[in-house]
Amino acid sequence: MGRRPILYYIRHGETDWNATRRLQGQSDTPLNATGQAQAQKCGQVLRRLLALREQEPAELDFVSSPLSRATVTMELIRVGLRLEPSGYRTDPRLIEMSFGDWDGLDFAVLQSREAEALKLREKDPWVFAPPGGESFQQLEARVGDWHRRITRDTVVSAHLGIARALLVHLGIEPKTGAARSRIEHAVVYELDHNGITRHGAA
Repeated sequence: MGRRPILYYIRHGETDWNATRRLQGQSDTPLNATGQAQAQKCGQVLRRLLALREQEPAELDFVSSPLSRATVTMELIRVGLRLEPSGYRTDPRLIEMSFGDWDGLDFAVLQSREAEALKLREKDPWVFAPPGGESFQQLEARVGDWHRRITRDTVVSAHLGIARALLVHLGIEPKTGAARSRIEHAVVYELDHNGITRHGAA
């Protein structure tokens, strides 16, 4: 059996909601200026990495969450790789997890309004689902369905929750640890049979 395809995973750049600690979930929020610069940096990091490996960018697959903060990140990355910006596809299975009734809430407001629910989440973050939203367990199922169809090395532009689900699906981290994993902007994460490798720094 051949090696597992490499995923070059990029969390979308920063949005104003990220900066103010507001839950985005499936809300379609745009990149801010910092986020655009972070995406450009990821394109530069990836271009250098692929050059060192003598791998042609055009040989990779490119897939993004359909939310604009991810698609614009992908387009800026492709510009950095000197590829046509629009030459990628989107997959709805890579959309961020839904926070349901919590979508759009400021985190400080959430802590005061939903203190008891957050205690339940702390006890078992993988199976907890906000009212009307998704659990990581549900998220892992759709992300795993996407990943099982990957056949070649792929650049992915998506979200924090998607990255955490992939860490479990790929056997890189246990469920409890993955639910709290730090996945930063402006970093290219290489996910393969060796685990996870960071390229660049936030």
